[in-house]
Amino acid sequence: MWQRTVDWLTYGLLNLNKNSLFGGAVNFFIYDVIKIIFLLFVVVFGIAIIRSFLSPEKIKAILTNKNKYVGNVLAALFGIVTPFCSCSAVPLFIGFVESGIPLGVTFSFLIASPVINEIALGLLWSYFGLKIALIYVISGLTIAVFVGVIIDKLGLESWVEEFVYQIKVGKSANEAAQITFRARSKDAWAYTFGLVKKILPYIALGIGIGAFIHGYAPEDLLVRVAAKTNPFTVPAAVLIGVPLYSNAAGIIPIVTALISKGVPMGTALAFMMAVTALSLPEMIILRKVLKKPLLATFFGIVTIAIIFTGYLFNALI
Repeated sequence: MWQRTVDWLTYGLLNLNKNSLFGGAVNFFIYDVIKIIFLLFVVVFGIAIIRSFLSPEKIKAILTNKNKYVGNVLAALFGIVTPFCSCSAVPLFIGFVESGIPLGVTFSFLIASPVINEIALGLLWSYFGLKIALIYVISGLTIAVFVGVIIDKLGLESWVEEFVYQIKVGKSANEAAQITFRARSKDAWAYTFGLVKKILPYIALGIGIGAFIHGYAPEDLLVRVAAKTNPFTVPAAVLIGVPLYSNAAGIIPIVTALISKGVPMGTALAFMMAVTALSLPEMIILRKVLKKPLLATFFGIVTIAIIFTGYLFNALI
């Protein structure tokens, strides 16, 4: 239904040539904007309802004194319902460390938060279907848990800046014990509308770049450069992604266009993970709370895990 409407807008109302590269790019842009906005409203609203039951204080209470491995899994799962930007997850990370939650558990949260969240889930579902979206989420959770366990085993607590343990984060005094579902829905709608409005420019920019790649990038060139048979493709994609900074809203449309041009799924998703989980701004912010050896260890382990995941996706898909 959407495709027919978009075709009418593009080739009927705008009178663009259906066989032209420009017409195809515009059609791609309009269709994706409509589809993504709709799915984002659905997914983000649902996650916002869940989030209304989970304040940061409640999450910390659940994670504190849990079995470490259980804590890693729970922390990674909580990452799905927390802020979708790696930089905005750092304050919660500090609060978790200060509360006495094991360091490895807090790192599981820090990795999961930007990589697997409502935005990533909604966009991947809209582009690739529920199966790929769930595989991606499971991969992200696995990386988050694995890295957290490794960091915990290494015993690197002394490499956290001392002031972090001295911060006292107070509990929320107005955490309502009984909030009506109507009130939760109202807050969730306000949050959803505000978030979608906030990230709409990123979505439009990402889809615009994706539409350009879709319409104009030479398919044979991308296939040759990023072929599965090239063993250096996945590491190169991760290294290229690290200096960049974007959230899922901006990067997934670009990744989708690359895949449509023949870039292997694992290579493209490894690039996306690197952009969202290993950004330079995140590194700069984390340096304020982590000493250099721990920061280097964290980024090194995550990089290796993402590269492995890229190879695994390429082998399976």
